[in-house]
Amino acid sequence: MQIVSEVFKAYDIRGKVGSELTVELSHAVGRALADWLPTEGAVAIGRDMRPDSAELARNVMDGLRAQGRDVIDIGEVTSDMIYFAVGSQKLAGGAMVTASHNPGEYNGIKLCREEAKPIGQDSGLLEVKEIIETDAFKPTAAAPGALTEKDIAEDWVQHVLGFIEPDKLKEMRIAVDAGNGMAGKIFPELEPYVPWEVEEMYFELDGTFPNHEANPLKFETLADLIAKIKELKLDAGVAFDGDGDRAFLVDETGVVVPGNVMEAMLAEYFLDRFPGSAILYDLRSSRVVPDTIEAKGGRAVRTRVGHSFIKKVMREQDAPFGGEVSGHFYFRDNFYADSGLIAAVIGLYVAGLKGMKLYENREHYTRYATLEETNFEVEDKASALKKKKK
Repeated sequence: MQIVSEVFKAYDIRGKVGSELTVELSHAVGRALADWLPTEGAVAIGRDMRPDSAELARNVMDGLRAQGRDVIDIGEVTSDMIYFAVGSQKLAGGAMVTASHNPGEYNGIKLCREEAKPIGQDSGLLEVKEIIETDAFKPTAAAPGALTEKDIAEDWVQHVLGFIEPDKLKEMRIAVDAGNGMAGKIFPELEPYVPWEVEEMYFELDGTFPNHEANPLKFETLADLIAKIKELKLDAGVAFDGDGDRAFLVDETGVVVPGNVMEAMLAEYFLDRFPGSAILYDLRSSRVVPDTIEAKGGRAVRTRVGHSFIKKVMREQDAPFGGEVSGHFYFRDNFYADSGLIAAVIGLYVAGLKGMKLYENREHYTRYATLEETNFEVEDKASALKKKKK
């Protein structure tokens, strides 16, 4: 039971495969999720490309089916596609087997309920954990739930394109670094529909991440992408994280477009479409974000960090867009979920619409000096927080 406590985090389940996240535990997660979900109906299951993801996903599905839940297996997908599957198919919930950008020895499970609502520590994850810890499962079903397979890639791409007017996309030459993650499978599905010449980098699915850590928030992982942009004199670059729900743009000079700039760019775009709306930004953001929102006539709503909290406030405010400087961008018309692909497509689209190069957009929104997020380790957390309150 100690291991169960360790792998249940604030927003997901995550740990080292074999010693912490086991096949037995993944089966128990499936059973507990089936029992906890408040809505009747099927559950979607997706997975990333890690060597053990298929086995873990199979055990989650077996656990769900043991409790009588029908399961829709959507295969290897990006994390944002599980939210799309649950929301668009009106399912009872979903589970994505992935550890995002974490090293290859890790894996995890992200859970959501109906309408793609997140299941975090304040929204059901602790209850799922308690079912497992106390062995409080409901009796297994007389007959297992049905299992079907569904390919949603085409539906997903059309959904992404629905956020823009595709015939107004500008021709571009870009490099895309998938980091051997799931974007390497999904981005090619988009390419026939966009007028972009794409230099594909590390599109081979490999959960051991042989080329670099698939975490574009660490700008040092973008060295190869930046070099390719400069070598081929490209218009832009896109870097995805391991499970594809985050993306960063790099301009034609090889400079990363920070999360703050993307927040401001996309905020203006959505306020043009939905004037006067609330736009969410997280507390780490530069002042340029609320300044841009308010100058455009929107309502700037500052939020805590964390996807479950942001999605909740977005629903309350009916906000069409919200962002975090970490590269998570949330969209009301994507069931309030984040998506790296939607953010990247809109970002490149907006730059083209303005007739400005990407670096000109970056410079336009870079008005204040910023300090990168810095973390400190302290021995006595309670004492440190007490001092900060004085």
